[in-house]
Amino acid sequence: MKHVRQILIWVVALMAMFPAFVGAAESGDNAITAVNVVRQGTAILLKIDLKNPLDELPTEFSVTNPPRIALDFKATTNALGANQKSIREGDLTSLDVVQVGERTRVLLNLVRNMHYAAKLEGDSAVLVTLTPLENASTSATTPSFTPGTGARHEIRDLAFRRGQAGEGRIIVDLSDAGAGIDIRQQGNNLVVDFLKTSLPDNLRRRMDVVDFATPVTSIATEDKSGNVRLTITSQGTWEHNAYQMENQFVVEVKAIIEDPNKLVQSSKIGYQGPRISINYQNGDVRALLRLMAEELGLNAVISETVAGTTTLVLKDVPADQVIDIIFQQKGLDMRKNGNVLLIAPRDEIATREKLQYESVLQLEELEPLVTETFQLNYHEAKAFKEILTDKDRSLLSKRGSAVIDPRTNMIFIQDTPTRLEELRRIVATVDIPLRQVLIEARIVEATDQFAKNLGVRLGLLHGKSYTNGGSWLGVGGDNNQTLRMYNGTNSIATNPAGGVEGQAEFPAFNQVNFPAGSYGGVEPSLFSFLLSNRQGTRMLNLEISALEADLKGRVVSSPRIMTSDQGEALIEQGVEIPYQEASSSGSTSVSFKKAVLSLKVTPHITPDGKVSMKLEINKDSRGETLAGGVAINTKKVQTSVLVENGGTVVIGGIYELTTRNDTDKVPLLGDIPILGYAFRSNSRLTEKSELLVFITPRIVNENLSVGN
Repeated sequence: MKHVRQILIWVVALMAMFPAFVGAAESGDNAITAVNVVRQGTAILLKIDLKNPLDELPTEFSVTNPPRIALDFKATTNALGANQKSIREGDLTSLDVVQVGERTRVLLNLVRNMHYAAKLEGDSAVLVTLTPLENASTSATTPSFTPGTGARHEIRDLAFRRGQAGEGRIIVDLSDAGAGIDIRQQGNNLVVDFLKTSLPDNLRRRMDVVDFATPVTSIATEDKSGNVRLTITSQGTWEHNAYQMENQFVVEVKAIIEDPNKLVQSSKIGYQGPRISINYQNGDVRALLRLMAEELGLNAVISETVAGTTTLVLKDVPADQVIDIIFQQKGLDMRKNGNVLLIAPRDEIATREKLQYESVLQLEELEPLVTETFQLNYHEAKAFKEILTDKDRSLLSKRGSAVIDPRTNMIFIQDTPTRLEELRRIVATVDIPLRQVLIEARIVEATDQFAKNLGVRLGLLHGKSYTNGGSWLGVGGDNNQTLRMYNGTNSIATNPAGGVEGQAEFPAFNQVNFPAGSYGGVEPSLFSFLLSNRQGTRMLNLEISALEADLKGRVVSSPRIMTSDQGEALIEQGVEIPYQEASSSGSTSVSFKKAVLSLKVTPHITPDGKVSMKLEINKDSRGETLAGGVAINTKKVQTSVLVENGGTVVIGGIYELTTRNDTDKVPLLGDIPILGYAFRSNSRLTEKSELLVFITPRIVNENLSVGN
């Protein structure tokens, strides 16, 4: 209740500062006398009557977020008797009329963006036609600005000036007056987006304007997804004003001068009334309030229950602060109805509002029910019904009900006409197409392997004869390969007694056996020779094996998936490996385990055009086969990231390095310098592997498709 009173006090102050809010002003050549609204089908006609004829149409521009349309009348004052009017016709909710100097702005507050066209009607009236975007092709009039169409606009020049009061003035020259403009404040920055507008290369820059001694410190311009973004950075406490005249858009940033007499340091809120000095000794409160209302030019109704006396001695105090002091002292409050103020004790106002609320509830119980059909285009009827009938806060009245038709995605609502009017606005706000996001993941696996192995086989054979019954002395292990080469056969006779006449055969004998091993499917190279005397009684065999392998590889996996805003999506590719699974009863069944490449993502498009994502990425592969089944090699990343539209971020990486040096040797003999190489083998192994995961989200619009 206290906040409501304070807001109304500010309203009183504004009415005192701008006489145009309570009556027609004296200055100016023209004045707005009446505003009439009528609805024709899906179109809304707004007629603005003026005191004198206009020579040209008012300057007009629109803002997309929040959706608004502004009309600027030059040399015109406000003679409506109010600065705000509630409309509630279709998508037009209300209008504000604000006079600054000799210029008056009519601001149309919309539920959503609409096409509009303005033309002169008769001698002294302006007719504005508002049509929904989907009906633009059938509209009889052509709007001066068509948000959302494919028309391109251009920024031709950008300048900065310092105003006479020390304000910073940014002037943007446009190619035409039809560019859509979205302006919002983000911290110390003022962000202005020019929709579907191009920016020349010479204007794509950042300007440092600190030397101008204004609240503005820098100005930056950049391309942003087919739009142009103007970022104005300011310092201190400031406020802004934006307006458009023909092809020129102007933003003014003005410093707020600190005033200790204000509750809040701003030129728009706080104590704003004219300063007065008062010496009121033990006087009647009703009489004091009546005198102040007359002094400020206010229409006030003072309740008869306002009683008592007060004493005030104030000097150079804002008038609205004086009223606030009286209200706090006597427990009073006020309500505004049009341009009339009702002043009464706080309890009396609370009781009156309670009775009004109860009467509204009674009227709602007696009001006849009406059934209306809503066709949902983008929202599921079942989900929308859950919103309407939420058990904690139902949007329907006590007698209201909702039924859905899943086949046609329609919802039938039976409720009072007042509640149905609110539901129409809710449906128009909720039933909008969801933006879509294309997510591309790149999983890069890089390997670098190097192996160097060196080994030897050595054998010595000594015997008296190679005929039956001879004696032999061998040193080393088997030497089958060399004997095959020497003997010319594919088998070795280990028993001389089973030999064949005329064919030399040798018994198996031992040798030093340290060959080089294979690596990565690459077999070592061999160098072998055998020395023997003519009788074949003495033989020396030497086999050297060596391997040097350098293996490099890269595997790139790139799953892509498209989904709607805040919609979970999953894509996977791979195999399912069967395995035996025992049940509690003792029987076995075949189950499957996935070894797949999968991407699971839930994106969310932030208001500033970035993409927040919950990601789960798996890169599984088949491992070695064990006694209980097949092992699965798993690589998984699960995280949440925030990425700019079209940007790429590395969300994870695994780096592995393996180094091994192995030596197999005969004790003592393998340590002999130089000669020891014949009694040992050496192997050296270096393996590097790296896994990187890249993510790139792209917001899909009319200019972007999967093929791009």
